Amino acid sequence: MSQSKSAATEPLWPALRTGATGPFLRQERAERTREQILHCAARIFAERGYERTGIKDVADEVAMTKGAVYFHFPNKQALAVAVVEELYSRWPVTLEAVRGKGLSPLDTVIEMFNAATTAFLEDPIMQAGTRLQNERAAIDVELPLPYVDWTNLISMLLREAAAQGQLAEHVDPDVAARVAVAAFFGAQHISDNLYARADFAERWREVRDTLFPALRARPGATATRGTTAARGSTGARTAAGTRTARSVTPR
Repeated sequence: MSQSKSAATEPLWPALRTGATGPFLRQERAERTREQILHCAARIFAERGYERTGIKDVADEVAMTKGAVYFHFPNKQALAVAVVEELYSRWPVTLEAVRGKGLSPLDTVIEMFNAATTAFLEDPIMQAGTRLQNERAAIDVELPLPYVDWTNLISMLLREAAAQGQLAEHVDPDVAARVAVAAFFGAQHISDNLYARADFAERWREVRDTLFPALRARPGATATRGTTAARGSTGARTAAGTRTARSVTPR
């Protein structure tokens, strides 16, 4: 399958893997069972939060015994960590899918946020991972630091955009990344607390349509800067030549 066809048919936000064949079927089945538990736990964490979720709740949801759940996750803390790690493992996969669309670096940034918006609205892993991070003080285990990987990823893309002349001259890519991440996650946090994210797609569009036009270089701005610089250089050389000529002209 070609890259363009793959990008057109695969979702930007990866789903849990399904289907298994071949000689390692038993191992694949165990992995699918683990993912089923993880996905069901994520739904419950997203709805109830960490403290109101128990292993029995998860076992009942997946129609298993508690022992079967414990076989894959030794305790609730391990289950919470696995949900958060699953969330973070999806960013590189999502980036690969977005890059496969052949977008510019700046438009890739926007599409990454678009994909994250869809995930916030539809995917329990995104919803649960975010809620668990917000409740990290109640979880007696260390979770991966939030926002760091996401900010680094957006910074990388914006530095690429700057190198290609896509950012306005005044824009610092790292500062813009921090502002964009803060605006995006702040918008979803407000939307979640006030309206259970019912208006989040609209709030993200407001952020996108306000922030990114200010970051993007105007058409022809790079050429104009180059022409101005060239003219300035020519003018400087001309002036220097004139001063030199005057200095050797007899009075």
